[in-house]
Amino acid sequence: MRKHAQLLVGLIFAFGIVWVPLTANAQQSEKTPRIGLLGSYSPTSPLYNDFRQGLRELGYIEGKNIIIEARYAQGNLDRLPELARELAGLNVNVMFVGGDQALRAAKEATNTIPIVVSACDPLNSLVASIARPGGKATGLTCISSDLASKRLQMLKELVPALSRVAVLYNPEDRNKPLEYAEVQEAARSLNLIVHAFEARSASGIDEAFAAMVDDHRQGVVILSDALMVFNEKKLAELTLQNRLPAIFGFREFADMGGLVSYGANLGKQYRRAAWYVAKIVTGADPGDLPIEQPTRFELVINLKTAKALGLTVPQSMLLVADEIIE
Repeated sequence: MRKHAQLLVGLIFAFGIVWVPLTANAQQSEKTPRIGLLGSYSPTSPLYNDFRQGLRELGYIEGKNIIIEARYAQGNLDRLPELARELAGLNVNVMFVGGDQALRAAKEATNTIPIVVSACDPLNSLVASIARPGGKATGLTCISSDLASKRLQMLKELVPALSRVAVLYNPEDRNKPLEYAEVQEAARSLNLIVHAFEARSASGIDEAFAAMVDDHRQGVVILSDALMVFNEKKLAELTLQNRLPAIFGFREFADMGGLVSYGANLGKQYRRAAWYVAKIVTGADPGDLPIEQPTRFELVINLKTAKALGLTVPQSMLLVADEIIE
């Protein structure tokens, strides 16, 4: 009997050693903040590395003291609602999204999970005010619409003979018609004729460029949204192939061979979004976190592309450029 009792005690002790850390690990997992990442692009996009880097700089290490549940649409923005519902079903502590379409998908999927957004112009559908957003969402805006007239003016400086301009945008982004209206207003003051060309997919972008060429457009202003950002390389190639001087909102376009970009640094915005996420997982109310707007904009000029298009970049633009690609 004594041997049996000793064996039983030994088994209990052994199971106790195993059981305690398993329970502790389970409790730790429950306490570890879980971030839902709703991505419009592919998992390899540098933007998501920027976001994770922002978290690391704040002391949050994925797999150690924070969990990231990521879902990627990989350019197929129609998948965003389904992916947002998946993340909402995981009861994440906060959801980080990029762009108007992802924001709408997240807001339709949940009215309880806080949302942090990085988008061009999320204010109309997002907040009560910039200083005090209210509700469950906050984040950053690159105020692209406010820069629409400046971009058109820059394109005119690059192409003095410019008269007929194409404006390419995705109408699925609710902010783009407003931005197009800003371009139209600027065009009147510059004596330019602008015409909208819509694209809802990568194939739609090809069709839009074919229509621009047929319509004898002399340049193109590309309005930034998740679809256009995902297809930046394609856009750069199409503008060069069709000899259409083009301006875009983010520097990656110029890096990939596009003529010129002017706007906020998207990578920096994704890193900054980590601060909002960190504030929320430590108890901050998203409705109390002011919307952040960029304080500076980058002008990047690709001189190699300018030469290929037969353009001479004015010295005045070269002097104020943040970067010149040669």
